[in-house]
Amino acid sequence: MTINFDKVPAYIRREIDPPASPVARDARNKTVGRIQEWLNFHDFRTGIDGDFGPATEACVKDFQRAQGKAASGKVDKATWELLVRPMTTALKAPAGVAQMSAQEAVLTVANQHVEQHPIEIGGANCGPWVRLYCGGNDGRDWAWCAGFVTLVMQQAYFYRDARPPIRGSVSCDSLAAQAKEAGLFIPEREVSSGRKPWQEMGAACIFLRRRTDSDWTHTGIATDGTGEPRELVFSTIEGNTNDEGSREGFEACRRKRGVAGGNYDFIAFS
Repeated sequence: MTINFDKVPAYIRREIDPPASPVARDARNKTVGRIQEWLNFHDFRTGIDGDFGPATEACVKDFQRAQGKAASGKVDKATWELLVRPMTTALKAPAGVAQMSAQEAVLTVANQHVEQHPIEIGGANCGPWVRLYCGGNDGRDWAWCAGFVTLVMQQAYFYRDARPPIRGSVSCDSLAAQAKEAGLFIPEREVSSGRKPWQEMGAACIFLRRRTDSDWTHTGIATDGTGEPRELVFSTIEGNTNDEGSREGFEACRRKRGVAGGNYDFIAFS
């Protein structure tokens, strides 16, 4: 699938561009590791060791059959594009994005990502989705909630031919600092007191889960706030979480969160 996110950085290209030639049995390299990751994503499970052995070949054949293709066991351009289609789908330009408000565009792109079910593959904070959201990096130290927010924001503004209101970061604390510098940081007390009505946030904003006045531990996209200010409930799309709302989960998903007792601050989009 061709995407029109035409300034894709090299680290993303490494995830989505097909190999120069078909990859087959006995190959040993990073490309094989990526193939194995995507096979696991599609529920054709095998080890992720960069070694194209008989188990990997069997999984490729099973994947090809499931896609209605000839089971060659070789990963050519067509098979590769089927493997990475969830990521290229997440990165494509939404229909009508240029006519959307910034908040609508961010929400649309966030939905586009979560519908592909980004998950960790191969260990904590590992896999192609984590690398997508963390500048090509993955591994235990790369918590990816802020990276998820940043990539979604950058993609949405890119497709509107506009500059994002903050640079973005893989750090929640850095997101907060950038928002304060830009005058876009909204403390929880402004929302829970009613001084900042939720409706003024627009279709979407960023939430930050606060541990102390200078430390934020989790973030995501927030939308659809309902209820009285002190009991306001909002919907979220967030990465590196799970159904329990953990800040160190394994997937991107939709949740509900409540302002009351939650220690949430917010970042508005310009």
